[in-house]
Amino acid sequence: MHTRSIANRLSLMFGLAATVVLTLLAVAIFLFQAHELQRSKRAELHARMNIIERLGHRATDAQDWAQFTGKLSDITPDDGSLYFLVDSQDARYRTGDDFLDEAEFQRGQDGFGEAELDNGQRYMTYTHVMPPEGERPEVRLIVAAGLRDLNAAEWLFAGAMLVLSVGAIAAVSAMGWHIARRGLAPVDRLSAHARKLDARDLARRLPTDQLPEELVGLVGSLNDALARLEQAYLQLSAFNADVAHELRTPLGNLIGETQVALSRARSSDELLDVLESNLEELDRLRNIVNSMLFLARADRGETAQDLVEVSLRQESQRTVDFMEMLLEDAETQVEIIGDARVCVERSLFTQALTNLLDNAVRHGEHGGTVYVRIDDGASTASVTVDSPGGPLTDHTLKHIFDRFYRADPARSNSTNSHGLGLAIVRAITQLHGGSVFVSSAAGRVLIGFQLPKGTVTARPRTGAPHEVVSSTATVSSNVPKPAT
Repeated sequence: MHTRSIANRLSLMFGLAATVVLTLLAVAIFLFQAHELQRSKRAELHARMNIIERLGHRATDAQDWAQFTGKLSDITPDDGSLYFLVDSQDARYRTGDDFLDEAEFQRGQDGFGEAELDNGQRYMTYTHVMPPEGERPEVRLIVAAGLRDLNAAEWLFAGAMLVLSVGAIAAVSAMGWHIARRGLAPVDRLSAHARKLDARDLARRLPTDQLPEELVGLVGSLNDALARLEQAYLQLSAFNADVAHELRTPLGNLIGETQVALSRARSSDELLDVLESNLEELDRLRNIVNSMLFLARADRGETAQDLVEVSLRQESQRTVDFMEMLLEDAETQVEIIGDARVCVERSLFTQALTNLLDNAVRHGEHGGTVYVRIDDGASTASVTVDSPGGPLTDHTLKHIFDRFYRADPARSNSTNSHGLGLAIVRAITQLHGGSVFVSSAAGRVLIGFQLPKGTVTARPRTGAPHEVVSSTATVSSNVPKPAT
């Protein structure tokens, strides 16, 4: 039997359960029946003893006793299944000498007992002592009934119970297998439907109609998982296209400028300009690769290392000072409001805030004021970059932290940004055990992250230590391309 099959396993369990139950039931019935047979045998012996006892009380002299023993001989069958015996110290009043001398009795003075002959035949006995009366001395009356018929009946009953039990177990197992197969028919239908699932039709789901109650939750969970897989597959497809697009531009620039440079003889200054331009594109490629490697490490569930308790206001001020030139070019003022002390990895926190400020400058209105709001909660602290701009669409708010996402489908700003800045912010926040948020209202865009105030349990790190990756034009120090 293939025990990995649920139907076979259920059939086996039904069989085992039936075996245990029927075995206990058969043993109980057998013991009860054996007890009843024994009780019936005892009742028979007791009734016969009452008869011969009444006859024995009338035989008080030798003549009457001879008549009494004659009657006992007449009612004794010849097949040896029943004996009427009298034992006495006086040999004249002793009957059944052969049996009495040969048998080994297991009995007391009165009551039921057993006797066994030399040939192994066993008898149930009932003994009663009659006191002396008249000429008759004290005698012991014995009725011995053979147990062969009783044992035969017990063995016959045990065999019948065994045959019936085996048949019942087989029937229960077969019915259990049939019931299991019928009960698992919805699972077979689901399996057949699942085999039809294909990457070319990601919208297909497992049917939920006509399902047993026990499978509704499981199928619902599987359909939810399929929906997440579909979304992940679509995101991966879009991600691959975005990666190809982002890499194609700098590679195209590298190839084009190199081909132009090789089209005719160039001076050393012209070749130097081409190398500088190519270095810029290579640096852009490096930034993309480093960003992707960082995001991959974050996806593995690692946590931030080298945590230290810092003042978020002081760290934010250092970041603003670092971006001073960019902010001046954009004629943007930054005001920091609030403070909180949180355990962070300094380099990663600086990177996250740098990306948020760069995003506010790049996509916000020039000449406005950007607020960095630090809210100190009981168990968490949040950092919000509040900048003029917007409004943002619901689609943008939903996907703004996705990799390579841009609100502008034309990717008009792809030269200076490759769309990983906010994705890195989310990854850094997850490394610290926090979360990100975004909202847009009344001409303002609020993007930020929330960090727990407790420390994050560090996991074993399988890759290189966390690097501060460049995801913006400012941090990567891109310079204008020279003309070719």
